[in-house]
Amino acid sequence: MIYTCYEMIRDCRADRAEGWRYFVANYVPAIRKLLARYSPGSAAGGAALERILVALRKPDSPLFQHLDPAPERWFVAGLRQSVLGQLESTAAVMEIDLATVAAALEPLTLVEKQTAWLETMAYTPQETAVLLRMAPATAEKIREKAAELVRGKVDAWRRTMLADNGAALGREAAAARGAECLAAKIFLDVLDGRATWRGREEMEQHVTRCWHCIDHFCRMVEVVELLRGAQPLGGQEAEPFLKLLGIPAEKRPVWKRWVG
Repeated sequence: MIYTCYEMIRDCRADRAEGWRYFVANYVPAIRKLLARYSPGSAAGGAALERILVALRKPDSPLFQHLDPAPERWFVAGLRQSVLGQLESTAAVMEIDLATVAAALEPLTLVEKQTAWLETMAYTPQETAVLLRMAPATAEKIREKAAELVRGKVDAWRRTMLADNGAALGREAAAARGAECLAAKIFLDVLDGRATWRGREEMEQHVTRCWHCIDHFCRMVEVVELLRGAQPLGGQEAEPFLKLLGIPAEKRPVWKRWVG
């Protein structure tokens, strides 16, 4: 019998142990990846991870409030936002707002804007090249072009300005959703090669001028990468997290204990 992400959401919302066991086994690895990128000072199994799991376990956690059947990647996109929302924000050394970034990078193509935006998400040029399927040298060249454009729009500048202000810029972009902004499914259709030529063209016409959707598109690219090759936690590795959440570990049948 296949246990789906939808069933997990339903069971976690109802506070059933099987839902939480599945969540811990399959999505703690994704949370670890997010912490490694957005809070590199946090130990993979340390206080930050425990604090996030406890927050997600609370009845009012928005992560498990939507019961509509949806692809797993939609859930992981919500998980990403929940995890980042739990991280302590740090004040940028030098302020730059989304309007300034948008004005500076207006001449760039959609792919170039994505390449620049992934810098705010702590991706190196090499990692960006993998995500966007380009050569690392191309990603580096686009980053330098974007940096020079930003430099021309601010009074004080440094090369790491976009990365240093990434968290604040991400929050601003996420909050800038408008009536014409696109649903996650459209981005997933493009990433999966299901979009028609016309559909992709219409998507690009909107996204190129919308930084909320550029951010959203990059987040969906990141979600696909989070799930690629993900390995669930084994029983012993998951047990401390289940104990933290007050969830009993699943009892193995006697015959399985005998064979190890």
